[in-house]
Amino acid sequence: MQTYRIVRTGQVREYSPLYTSPETVWENCKDMACLDREHFVVLHLDSRNRIIARETVSIGSLNQAEAHPREVFKGAIMNSSAAILIIHNHPSGDCWPGRADVEITRRLIRCGKLLGISVIDHIIIATEGYFSFMAFETTRISGRIAA
Repeated sequence: MQTYRIVRTGQVREYSPLYTSPETVWENCKDMACLDREHFVVLHLDSRNRIIARETVSIGSLNQAEAHPREVFKGAIMNSSAAILIIHNHPSGDCWPGRADVEITRRLIRCGKLLGISVIDHIIIATEGYFSFMAFETTRISGRIAA
């Protein structure tokens, strides 16, 4: 008989932390900016965007952390998450995404659509601040419409 381990770090209650904006994540996770290696973290969210678990998927080197979709979504599936929020840090201090960051974000969004688990955002945390893919995309789209 095979047993499964839930990666939940706590029960969902009415006062569970709620994801409302990238700033909320920045305020709660800015301690990641001081880490000396990249950490790839996934927040599992319920259907009301309450955080039900925080899972460190991988710890990498100075400039990369592996993030295979299988590991990213495994805990989310086991926790019956409606959505996930991806966070990783840049020890260099620069929060601007590299090509690999953009590619993994696109790949995880596609995988999430197949699984029925929304990828709410991918946030990069660094000493100079943070970068939110969704906020950037919304600004870019708004700029095109306004232009």
